[in-house]
Amino acid sequence: MRSVGIDLAPWVQARLLKYHGTRPTAYGLELHLVKMHRLFEGFQPGIVVMDPVTSFLSSGTPDEVKSMLTRLIDFFKTQQVTAFMTTLSSEVTRLEQTDVHISSLVDTWLALRDLETGGERNRGLMVLKSRGMAHSNQIREFLLTHNGIELRDVYLGPAGVLTGAARLAQEAHEEAEELLLHYEIEQKWRQSERKRKVLEAQIVALQADLATEEAELQQLTRQEELRQARRQRERAVMAQRRQADAEVALNLSGDSRHTGELP
Repeated sequence: MRSVGIDLAPWVQARLLKYHGTRPTAYGLELHLVKMHRLFEGFQPGIVVMDPVTSFLSSGTPDEVKSMLTRLIDFFKTQQVTAFMTTLSSEVTRLEQTDVHISSLVDTWLALRDLETGGERNRGLMVLKSRGMAHSNQIREFLLTHNGIELRDVYLGPAGVLTGAARLAQEAHEEAEELLLHYEIEQKWRQSERKRKVLEAQIVALQADLATEEAELQQLTRQEELRQARRQRERAVMAQRRQADAEVALNLSGDSRHTGELP
């Protein structure tokens, strides 16, 4: 497990994990069942992993193996123990059942399959059933890396689920498209910014022209007001002069009548 980035040695040293390996042909099915009961009573685990249970087919018939595993699963369920069992299946095995016929007894059934695309074989993991729980119906790419197990998100292409080199090529293609789109968006933003600055400059120029015209209008209005005021003053002065001339003429007329009489 260290080769895939998982170090289980600390758990073994802390007595939280225990391994027990034996050949399936070393005992009969009943003795295997007895030994597993004894191992459970001695360690009292909360989780039991059996890898693989199809190996028992070398020690008995499918019906005998199913009977033994059914009793073992019932025992684990009564002890409130989680059991994780792996089975090896051939390419022609139907997904509706396992070779040991215990698919109806398990609560969750995971299937690991080889996916052949583009001249490659990659692993795909799917949930065939999970009793009483909502679960995904999609296939995930199953990878063993130096950092442990990785499940890649579903990646759908024109031909279905993409894995391996096809997924990497499609991801690179989409990444290039995203970069191109990002560049186009930035270019559009720069063009928009240039247009905005040009429009702002035009607005400033128009505002300056409008301010100049308003100043000229205000000056013309002021000049007109001064001209009207001057005219009114001139009219008032002329009116006053006409009235004074009329009074002088009247006085002169009165004086001439007096001067024409002889004493």
